[in-house]
Amino acid sequence: MLARIVLALALVMGGTLGATAQEPDLIFKKSTVWRALTPDDKLAVYGIDDPLVEGVACHYTTPERGGISGTFGVAEEVSDISLSCRQVGPVKFKQRFGQGDVVFSERRSLIFKKMQIVRGCDAKRNTLVYMVYSDRPIEGSPKNSTSSVPLMPWGTEVPPKCGEWLNK
Repeated sequence: MLARIVLALALVMGGTLGATAQEPDLIFKKSTVWRALTPDDKLAVYGIDDPLVEGVACHYTTPERGGISGTFGVAEEVSDISLSCRQVGPVKFKQRFGQGDVVFSERRSLIFKKMQIVRGCDAKRNTLVYMVYSDRPIEGSPKNSTSSVPLMPWGTEVPPKCGEWLNK
């Protein structure tokens, strides 16, 4: 029985860590719930660059539990995650992508819950669309946030058409 649990943990954590192409940059944290003898609950703001689309960055805010369970990394984090993505330079696609491809993923509980940021393309409006959500194998999570990045000229550079970079 213990061997099955260890194997399941290794598979889940290995799959989650493998999907993470980069470590997010911590921008800042703000305490939201004071706790006397253990770390406070906080909101943390992180930044990431889209690994396949140069010139696009996203920021997300996620709650982090304090207390004893948060201290030892066993607290199940809530699914309230906000997302904002923007064009920060000339856009260059590094390779083709599919609708809903994972841009970033991280574990949100010891075993089952993870947060994912995925990317899509609204070809009609030449806009990249990013969505963040958390999922669980059994009950899922309806909480999500969406951010759009219209591809605009940057200096003299004409923006590419995101629809031309979609896998068919």
